Amino acid sequence: MKTARTLAGPGCLAVLSLGLIAVLAQAPPTTGDEPWIVPARSARKQNPVLPDDKSVAQGKELYVAGCFPCHGSAGKGDGAAAATLERNGKPVRPGNLSDSKMWQQSDGALFSKISEGRTPMPAFQESFTEEQRWQIVNYIRTLAPKDKTNTPQTKNGTTP
Repeated sequence: MKTARTLAGPGCLAVLSLGLIAVLAQAPPTTGDEPWIVPARSARKQNPVLPDDKSVAQGKELYVAGCFPCHGSAGKGDGAAAATLERNGKPVRPGNLSDSKMWQQSDGALFSKISEGRTPMPAFQESFTEEQRWQIVNYIRTLAPKDKTNTPQTKNGTTP
């Protein structure tokens, strides 16, 4: 009886491992179209750089140096290099930074994406200082108009 119990533990582990391998083998491959979600902790990070004229101007200079080739002058994802980008062998378009949906993302989420990158977008944490990456966030915010859904509402549902 004691021997049977001892063998049951490793035997169960082996069966479970084989089952997990079978499930993973059947998982569909990623398409490259998955939404880019950052960890909640990163998304909650507060921007320590005020979005004043100086930081926005500096952010624009940094954007031109690092982001312009793919995202383009207006942030529409139509830069000269945009047509050559791929992820997992499939063509991808850079994000449209001029879309009002950008306001649905926190400054922390944008900062994380700029810092960490995701193929084909490079990580900029080694290229730009932390302050410079926040300045880029401040500049990116100027590219997208605020959507009416992001405007504060009064009690009766009208905008102030």
